[in-house]
Amino acid sequence: MANLARTDSVFDRLFDFRRDFDNLFSGILTDASQRGRRVESLVFSVPPIEAWVDPNDKKYHLSVALAGVNPQEVQLNLQGNTLTVSGEHKSGDEKKDANYLQREFSYEQFERIIQLPEAIDTQKLTAQYNNGVLEIVAPIRAEALPKQIEIKNLPAASSSQGSNQQSATQGSSTKAAAASS
Repeated sequence: MANLARTDSVFDRLFDFRRDFDNLFSGILTDASQRGRRVESLVFSVPPIEAWVDPNDKKYHLSVALAGVNPQEVQLNLQGNTLTVSGEHKSGDEKKDANYLQREFSYEQFERIIQLPEAIDTQKLTAQYNNGVLEIVAPIRAEALPKQIEIKNLPAASSSQGSNQQSATQGSSTKAAAASS
């Protein structure tokens, strides 16, 4: 007779797994205030950068995204070729009577350590803050710029003359060896 009792099959366990996964995922999404705080703190703890060299201007450019940060809250420190951009973005107006539905603004410390290329002149480093972007510029040192080296061509006569002299020297040493024996 067929067994009519229900057993725990592989399919049932897969559906249980999916239900547990859905519950976990929806729990993360519904906790928007915590999720926003985590995402925003990642952005502010290590600000994104963009670095490039302008070959026409012969300058190194570094942009650091610091949206919403006051320039007085930013410190730049240079030691050797290591540039540290750091600071603390402080809270502005906190509304004590407001019932926040979602709050994703973050007011935390941030720091980014950038190893500058050896080719730049760190003594002439400049920094400007414009529309939430810190722009750092430094010229490339003259000795680090590519140089074209001229290839000199030896005249054909001098190279053939050198081989004639070498064979003449070899011939005279052979004659001297024969004469001494």
